[in-house]
Amino acid sequence: MYDAIVIGAGPAGLQAALTLGRMHRSALLLDSGEYRNGTVLHMHNVIGNDGTPPAEFRATARAQLGAYDDVEIRDVRAEGVSGTEGDFTVTLADGSTAAGRNIILATGVVDELPEVDGLSALWGTRAFACPFCDGHEHAGKPIAILGGAARAAHLIGLLGRIVSEITVVPVEETFTPEEVASLESLGVRVSDSGVVSVSSADSGVVVHTADAERAVAGVFIASGTMRQRAPFAAQLEVRMLDSGAIEVDDFGRTSAPGVFAAGDLAHRAALPGPMAAVMVAATAGQLAAVGVIQSLLAAEH
Repeated sequence: MYDAIVIGAGPAGLQAALTLGRMHRSALLLDSGEYRNGTVLHMHNVIGNDGTPPAEFRATARAQLGAYDDVEIRDVRAEGVSGTEGDFTVTLADGSTAAGRNIILATGVVDELPEVDGLSALWGTRAFACPFCDGHEHAGKPIAILGGAARAAHLIGLLGRIVSEITVVPVEETFTPEEVASLESLGVRVSDSGVVSVSSADSGVVVHTADAERAVAGVFIASGTMRQRAPFAAQLEVRMLDSGAIEVDDFGRTSAPGVFAAGDLAHRAALPGPMAAVMVAATAGQLAAVGVIQSLLAAEH
């Protein structure tokens, strides 16, 4: 019986396992090999690791976890979780099971991109969502923003001082005259027609619309949604937020005793949504591990 089973081995899960290991609490870390930034070549805005490939970051973290006898890592996907605080069972893809007193969900989310031909092939390399992660690399270059007017305006506010030129291209419907006027007042171009497809060209992207082709350095997405990568939130019946994320408190506790969540799949109710950032996810993993330790101490005394 592990003190905690950590499901997911991105930044949140890796940090949670490290914190548990340093406190000599037995932890099983389950790594499915699926990561939100799995297609990303370099991660940014991570102090000490700015520009590091995510795969290298994960490999370094796993190697460092090898120094802790209380941490076990298994490269296997979790398929189901059941039980209650103090007695959880995780069913694994290899047919085995594992038992834990607590569960930390760190499986992350899946980005559901708008249905634009060619977009998924560019995701994480030439098509992005986060200006904090990928805006600086487009400094002084032209970009396109694909999506709705309201979210496009938010991205313009963040990227306008970084890039040389912005063209906003609708994804599903053309903008209203009022939306066009509002966007143009921000100093950007607005396409008359929606995006049909995107393709790579040299070191950039070509955005194809019904009446034009525009070569840009990269595209940022102002539409699309995210969903839970795994079914465990539903299986454990934890409370969800309107954002589609799991509701947690400051220490990653969910509404189900003994179940904690960390990373992009969860956030506090006071926030409008999760912040997709490696540092934030790792911090959430550490706090969730501390929450587990607090729970264990309370049970032991």
